[in-house]
Amino acid sequence: MKFDTPKSLKEISDLLHAEFEGDATFVITGINEIHMVEPGDITFVDHPKYYDKALNSKATTILINKKVDRPQGKALIFSSDPFSDYMNLVKIFRPFEPASKFISDSAEIGEGTTIQPGAFIGNHVKIGKNCIIHANVSIYDHCILGDHVIIHSGTVLGADAFYFQKRKEKTIKFESCGRVIIKDHVEIGANCTIDKGVSGDTIIDEYTKFDNHIQIGHDTYVGKRCLFASAVLIAGVVHRG
Repeated sequence: MKFDTPKSLKEISDLLHAEFEGDATFVITGINEIHMVEPGDITFVDHPKYYDKALNSKATTILINKKVDRPQGKALIFSSDPFSDYMNLVKIFRPFEPASKFISDSAEIGEGTTIQPGAFIGNHVKIGKNCIIHANVSIYDHCILGDHVIIHSGTVLGADAFYFQKRKEKTIKFESCGRVIIKDHVEIGANCTIDKGVSGDTIIDEYTKFDNHIQIGHDTYVGKRCLFASAVLIAGVVHRG
């Protein structure tokens, strides 16, 4: 997830009441888990097994629970519980927004698009031109649909990723702040579910067509002109060209 505006290392550290190492003005442009990071991102690591992976990743700010040598060109934020602090940042920059109507005032609907009665269009959703959204479709916040997209009844776009951290006495939800992006000329059948990315995007590319009862997990990419017959299940973080 990219921030609406870049943040400084000090700004992020102050939000977490955490100590940091690096230039206070060091720029942070987004938040991502380790397998989705890009330069400018902050990621977290809370287990020695993954210290090297995080510190040597593309992420340029690391939220970590141990004092370590700072890699050149990167910043560190020290936390006793990086996972919880990472979740706090998600909740700050992508908070849950309750809906007050079936089609949010902040949704953008393109010319020629038809929204059938009973469809739910969430906050900050963008839908392109000449789409058909059938009854009882739910499109969660921040989803993006291109032009000439058809979504059939009962389908849900943008539900949370199935992603949790098990601890000794409880299981903690990994809050999802990613999106679902549906490209032009895609058709999604009835009763399909496409989960949003944990921190990145789940993408269905141009001219792909889904039958009914398809499940696509978080952060998955489905390429152009794919045809899925009914009852296909794809786990998270899969790349299918």
